[in-house]
Amino acid sequence: MSESDPKFEGLLDFWRRRRGFDFAAYKRSSLMRRCRKRMQTIGVDDFEAYANYLEVHPDEFEQLFNTILINVTSFYRDEPSWDYVARSVLQPMLERGSTADSVRMWSAGCASGEEPYTLAILLAEALTAARGEAQGLEIFRHSCKIYATDVDEQALRQARQGAYPATALAPLPEAYRAKYFRKEGDRYVFRADLRRSLIFGRHDLIQDPPISRLDLLVCRNTLMYFNADAQQRILARYHFALNDTGYLFLGRAEMLLTHAHLFTPLDLGHRVFAKVARSIARDRVVMLSEAGDEMVSYQLSHYARLREVALIQPALQPEVMEEG
Repeated sequence: MSESDPKFEGLLDFWRRRRGFDFAAYKRSSLMRRCRKRMQTIGVDDFEAYANYLEVHPDEFEQLFNTILINVTSFYRDEPSWDYVARSVLQPMLERGSTADSVRMWSAGCASGEEPYTLAILLAEALTAARGEAQGLEIFRHSCKIYATDVDEQALRQARQGAYPATALAPLPEAYRAKYFRKEGDRYVFRADLRRSLIFGRHDLIQDPPISRLDLLVCRNTLMYFNADAQQRILARYHFALNDTGYLFLGRAEMLLTHAHLFTPLDLGHRVFAKVARSIARDRVVMLSEAGDEMVSYQLSHYARLREVALIQPALQPEVMEEG
């Protein structure tokens, strides 16, 4: 069946009208495959019939979106890459300026929260190493903000609670588990005094303006679900969202080899990129134009999108987010 199947497009339009989920920017082949997987589970084999089923069983939307969004995550996922971020991004970041200055980070596509809590632990550890435990954690509480966003409200509800079974904490070193989690019944809950620095909220990477003035943006294995045009738009927004000394941390399945005017590799193996400052990014586009490179039209249109994004209110206001 082709990716332009009108029945499937009708189903996408139904989702948008009924639940406000616009999947137009997602890869059609992946969407169709995951939708069919869910349809097989309930014994429906036609897109129109599935729309009728959703009409009668609105609770099915939750199961469908869980299947589509694939909230696969874990603490300390790809440990060597997180260690690299702690060593080569967080520590130098804190050494460059006063550790009393505010630090702003964003975990985009945070799912059930393991990623932003991992980031919180590593940032708290870096602050502790720089200023001692008492002062370092005090700075974390009062001067650090980690924004964590997703489109899946169910996953966000779990993330806000910061409560996980023991098996979920297994990838974390024992010292981190003991220091940052408290056992409550059969669950382990992230420390409440530190959880207040994490702000969770629903955010659509395509439709909503980016959070701004960021030191680090973590978006791991999320871009790969979008089509090429959507990826370009998101990366332009990410570039604008970051401070000129900011970093982008992607997943192992993602590369930015065609976006060198926006980001330059700090370490390709760990998928960590440094932002290309705005003036340099503009100069690179000009040089491409003078060279007559075949990528000129793409680069110029991409930079035009960046300028367009710059005119949009950049900050996702904290009051529309929900603190942990």
